[in-house]
Amino acid sequence: MRVLFAGTPHPAVPSLETLLASPRHEVVAVLTRPDAPTGRGRRMEPSPVRRIAEEHGIEVLTPRRPRDPEFLDRLAEIAPDVCPIVAYGGLIPAPALAVPRHGWVNLHFSLLPAWRGAAPVQRALLAGDEITGACTFLLEEGLDTGPLYGTLTEEVRRTDTSGDLLDRLSIAGARLLAATLDGIEDGTLRPVPQPAEGVTLAAKITVEDAHVDWKTPAQHIDRQVRACTPAPGAWTTFGGERVKLFPLTPLPGATDVEPGQIVLDKRGMTVGTGSGHCVRLGDVQPQGRKRMSAADWARGLRLGDQSARFE
Repeated sequence: MRVLFAGTPHPAVPSLETLLASPRHEVVAVLTRPDAPTGRGRRMEPSPVRRIAEEHGIEVLTPRRPRDPEFLDRLAEIAPDVCPIVAYGGLIPAPALAVPRHGWVNLHFSLLPAWRGAAPVQRALLAGDEITGACTFLLEEGLDTGPLYGTLTEEVRRTDTSGDLLDRLSIAGARLLAATLDGIEDGTLRPVPQPAEGVTLAAKITVEDAHVDWKTPAQHIDRQVRACTPAPGAWTTFGGERVKLFPLTPLPGATDVEPGQIVLDKRGMTVGTGSGHCVRLGDVQPQGRKRMSAADWARGLRLGDQSARFE
């Protein structure tokens, strides 16, 4: 089939590469978000999907909005048979949905109808889900409400960050997406409605969502930090300055350490939480500095008394 692929960030790249390698489908164009400022210098950079497309000499479309008339006209001229979409980052309007004869097929990183929305992997980790997965479905105007083509499941590992889990899902999901397009072309695959029960919403994780409240239980803080790694990055404050937190370890046994109180020992830095259990910090990144171990940071600050605490 003639394919227009839509996607933007790194998790979409395995799907594009899988379709480029497929002998059954021809990627004739790619839709991705416009170049965006990145890094400390805020230099304009193309999306990962755009880089791959241009390496293969494929036409790249970067409308500000998919409802722009110029994009809709070009989409009609290309006349793709199907438009697979993975983490594109924009809503596809009805006029665009109507162009490909097999519609737009979305690869979504959850087991729908659970975690409809922008941050399914992060929300699954934050909720403590033990099993998640990915699915393909026929895109419609509702938020991830379309009928399902296929699913796969993935165990959530004890130390998974959202980055770890998304990496695995993006690779397995690429195979699912390719198999879905094969089934659509063969006429052997038909979408079925999503279950009416079990709907949950996965709102985008904001910077404030990533702010650690040490009065919450250790288990919640552990999930929060892993869910926010690598983005937007969990954080706390010390001495009025922000400190970025990387995955930490909840410790067994109750203590009398107060929430946010810092305790130093031979193994590093532990912090009290609202459940009465401490967590041992791994790496941290103080404001304006490089990532380092919490122990090295503490030595540099000469934290020797038990009054030191995160705010």
